[in-house]
Amino acid sequence: MSARTLTLITLSLILGLGAAWMANNWLSNKLNANPDDDLRAVVVATVEIPFGQMIEAQQVTVVRMPKDTVPDDAFDSTDQVIGKIATFSHLQGDILRSARVAEHLGGSTLASLIAADKRAVSVRVDDVVGVGGFLLPGNRVDVLATKQTGSNNTAESRTILQDLRVLAVDQTASTDKTQPVVVRAVTLEMTPKEAEVLVKAMSEGRLQLALRNPLDDQKKPEVPVASAAKPTTPAPAPAAPRPIVRPNDGGYGVIIIRGTEVKVAKAQL
Repeated sequence: MSARTLTLITLSLILGLGAAWMANNWLSNKLNANPDDDLRAVVVATVEIPFGQMIEAQQVTVVRMPKDTVPDDAFDSTDQVIGKIATFSHLQGDILRSARVAEHLGGSTLASLIAADKRAVSVRVDDVVGVGGFLLPGNRVDVLATKQTGSNNTAESRTILQDLRVLAVDQTASTDKTQPVVVRAVTLEMTPKEAEVLVKAMSEGRLQLALRNPLDDQKKPEVPVASAAKPTTPAPAPAAPRPIVRPNDGGYGVIIIRGTEVKVAKAQL
């Protein structure tokens, strides 16, 4: 056997042993790997949690999901969500997130649903103003104001507020009913400036609520009400020249006035 053949055989054995060692290590790492390394504990809803309801222990549970499918603001323990208020409706299996729940800081549940920069204002309604009883917490509405203008009892209507969230109907902040229910009051969420506009409109005339599609979040620019044009008085026509005759020595003098120009002409008899 030549030296060259012996070298090739030795090199082949070394490469074979190295490949077998690397394959063995790879299999060992896979077999000994923890299957939960790529999973994360996540709190999900076990039943439907309506808008405005306080979350209870029997409504949530913990499941394990792949890390890359879990939102950053998800909860990993049920103790972190029990006692909080759902600011959005949750279906069964939905992941609970901090952006969709609010801390209950005491007082009424409704106070926890109001955003930090918003206010809650209640509007007295009837079956017409309340959109035939189809208003439910979580809906979005526009507010229309109607008031009398002029002395001939003409009415004027315009949209004063848009895309307001309904926080509660009567004293209920959450409901699973879909049938119309006549209510006596609706509580709306709005900014302090919008609250001033609403209270002023309530004292000036009647209000009407218009139900919006949940997907329609565009606000139309307000169109200013055109004021009646005042009739303009035509400018008086310039006075025609008029002769003024007065007695004068040796005859008569005629004064001719054209605007600001005055001329005197004498005439002999």
